[in-house]
Amino acid sequence: MIAIYARVSTEEQAKSGYSLQDQVRQCREKAGRGTDVIEYVDDGYSGEFLERPALTKLRDDIREGLIDKVIIYDPDRLSRKLMNQLLVSEEIEKHAELIFVNGDYQKTPEGMLFYQMRGAIAEFEKAKINERMSRGRREKAKQGKVVKDVKVYGYLFNRDTEELEIYQPEARIVQLIYELFTDPKGRVKGINGIAHYLSDIGVPTKRGGVWHRQTVRQILMNETYAGVFYHNKWNTEGILGNKYRGNKEKVSMKLRPRDEWIPVKCPAIIERETFHYAQKLLKESRRRWAGSPKREYLLSGLVRCGDCGNTMPGRQSKNWGKYVMEYTDVKNTAGAKKRGCGKRIRSEELDHFVWETFVNLMLTRGEVAAEAAATAEDNDKASYEQNEVERITTELERIKVARQRLIKFLTNNIDIVDEDDIREQLKDLKANEENLLKQKDEIIALLESQQHEEANEEILKETIEQYLTEESPQLLTIERKQEYLRKVFREIRVYESGKVEFIRL
Repeated sequence: MIAIYARVSTEEQAKSGYSLQDQVRQCREKAGRGTDVIEYVDDGYSGEFLERPALTKLRDDIREGLIDKVIIYDPDRLSRKLMNQLLVSEEIEKHAELIFVNGDYQKTPEGMLFYQMRGAIAEFEKAKINERMSRGRREKAKQGKVVKDVKVYGYLFNRDTEELEIYQPEARIVQLIYELFTDPKGRVKGINGIAHYLSDIGVPTKRGGVWHRQTVRQILMNETYAGVFYHNKWNTEGILGNKYRGNKEKVSMKLRPRDEWIPVKCPAIIERETFHYAQKLLKESRRRWAGSPKREYLLSGLVRCGDCGNTMPGRQSKNWGKYVMEYTDVKNTAGAKKRGCGKRIRSEELDHFVWETFVNLMLTRGEVAAEAAATAEDNDKASYEQNEVERITTELERIKVARQRLIKFLTNNIDIVDEDDIREQLKDLKANEENLLKQKDEIIALLESQQHEEANEEILKETIEQYLTEESPQLLTIERKQEYLRKVFREIRVYESGKVEFIRL
């Protein structure tokens, strides 16, 4: 029995290159009119991978002796990788005759050399196509364009302008998620609580399913909602073939270095300060909301021993026949890295001290808020630093142009110029460039630090305003008190000396 194998990938279909019908027609002509053939066709499958339905079926039938001749239009229809191409060719030839329409295939040293050369060229062409497409997407991203529909919840992709546009029905849900996470007001507890809440009120996900905690977490971590979408953030090489691989062989996405990301501005759904605050809460959320304790502790997930570094969860212990609620750094669980230094402190005492400190902070800062706003200095320093970043960026571009000119001048006048002098100038430019890049990184780090401080102050200001508008602050529930404390403090460290240290977010 004669078999015909044809393949065309999705990108080849899009470019109107290879046609399945044309491949099959020419293979049938090669087989001869009136000959019975079996067609094995892979429609929309990349030649980068061997795991293709029709090719797998063909290989199985060949091994079972059902096929004695295989006709293929071109070797690159088997695979775009030389190694895979040779592997399958050898496998076929153990049981059947292999014939190509486009070019002779002979089992001679010359024929095998020519065959391998064609395979190497096909693999090179595939790599060049991928490289060109990737470079084209990166260049388009640098021009501020979104190169494809990334399907971000809360946005729609405008193919005409190649930009993301806010989709209000979903954007309102994004705002709700951030509000529930940063200021729950007793409505939900943690990320899992938000997922259950959205599912309970019937809000659909992007794909129409129910909400999961990981879906909520991804939304909270996505900087797109703060107005910046990043291209080239993830290395997805090999991901396409995962649908053909077993679970242990699947390739996972890898985060590229930060300097390779390409930022593209997009309309913001939430304030950047809210996004930064959410990131800080995310770092602590697992510790704060881990498990459901039998008893509620005001400082659950906040207390840490300042001496040994262990966390100090709340527990009930028996002391002289009486049960006492306390915070302790003692770890009795198997596999604990640190057993703790044995510190114990009554929860009632620490809770009272911490809450009184918080209330005093609210009242004190509230009284001076108006005065601080009236005497606040203009942000000339930040403006100066922004100008420095722009100046350095311009200088770096000038160095780049100067280097290109020197190299071009050296290339065109190699016989008449002093090559050593040109090389010294290039070294000076490189040293200057490295110095400017270091300065730029330092200034950007300082600006980010200032932005974080400003965001913290803004959060504190909002917390003060909320607390001062409470009708009965002395009657707040423990959940509401926890929300207030966690908006201001990241951690509370307790020392053997009796010192209590408050670590701000």
